Amino acid sequence: MAETAPLRVFGYGSLMWRPGFEPAARTRALLRGHHRAFCVRTVHHRGRKDRPGIVLGLAPGGVCHGMLFTVRAGDEDAVRAYLHERELRWYPVYGEATVTVEPEGGAAPVEALTFLPDTSHPDFLGALPDDEIVAVIRDAHGVSGANADYLRETVAHLEAMGIEEPDLVRLLGRLEALSAP
Repeated sequence: MAETAPLRVFGYGSLMWRPGFEPAARTRALLRGHHRAFCVRTVHHRGRKDRPGIVLGLAPGGVCHGMLFTVRAGDEDAVRAYLHERELRWYPVYGEATVTVEPEGGAAPVEALTFLPDTSHPDFLGALPDDEIVAVIRDAHGVSGANADYLRETVAHLEAMGIEEPDLVRLLGRLEALSAP
């Protein structure tokens, strides 16, 4: 009988540093064909219905450096249920997807669970101009706090992980320039 591959999860946003479960292993990994972008409208965690925010999603094209988690044997159902609650309950734009990622260090590519936005969904905002993204981020707040804090925390964590994300650094610079006295 063939051995079943472990469940792996690819994180590209806050899941990278706050997975919400204890993995058996974690390593940086590369996803080709998608890039990290502020492209998903939120009316819960970082925004409200009267003032939506914007959060990260995997937009088509490019590459994304993220974190690959291997789920502990026996925890698969609980982790999948947790991730569905975290990613799908408040964001109907997302769907569960299996992607092929390349673990850091030259290991063979593996399949991993992630959540991709449906580009035809009204909450998928696509490529917006920087000024529009920053205006939304500057003014939005949700149950998890200020949208601006989400951007700041994301940039800080990515930098701490050694992941360069010049687009997000540029957005943060524009946000900070607007906030300067």
